[in-house]
Amino acid sequence: MIVCRLSRFLLIIGVASLAVGCGSESEELQGWMDQQRREVKPSITPLVAPKKFDPAPYQSAQAVEPFSNQKLSVALKQEARQPNSLLAAEINRRKEPLEFYTLDGMNMVGSVTKQGKPFALLRVDNLLYQVKVGDYLGQNYGRILKITETEIALREIVQDAAGEWIERPSTLQLQEKAR
Repeated sequence: MIVCRLSRFLLIIGVASLAVGCGSESEELQGWMDQQRREVKPSITPLVAPKKFDPAPYQSAQAVEPFSNQKLSVALKQEARQPNSLLAAEINRRKEPLEFYTLDGMNMVGSVTKQGKPFALLRVDNLLYQVKVGDYLGQNYGRILKITETEIALREIVQDAAGEWIERPSTLQLQEKAR
């Protein structure tokens, strides 16, 4: 019993001495942190005063509005009087069935030769079409110029950034399925 009390007493003294030791370390740490706070000064640049805004007067209030219906109708009437020679022939002819689909919706799946003339096979909406040189396809007045075993070369008539109608070459490549 005495041994048990003595061992408890020694244990309590040991824990107390450890607690005292930890207390002195935390006081040292706290002192060092306080010293560092006093020595370090943050460098903050002062804010620059905002520039004075001087509004500019709007001087085009009496001019024709660029998006007005009046200006658009004048431009359309002028274009109707002077149709582009590229577009004039295309507008007056009857559209072919494949001109109602985009080129992106068409896949070239093969080519054949009949009586020495090349024909291409196109798949559009799960239907197979046979086309030859001179046929039209796509929504931009695309006309087939050349058919090879691997591609269809055509020219399209499109508007450029300035609104002029120009010819643009385009191709449809053979689409082979992976086996």
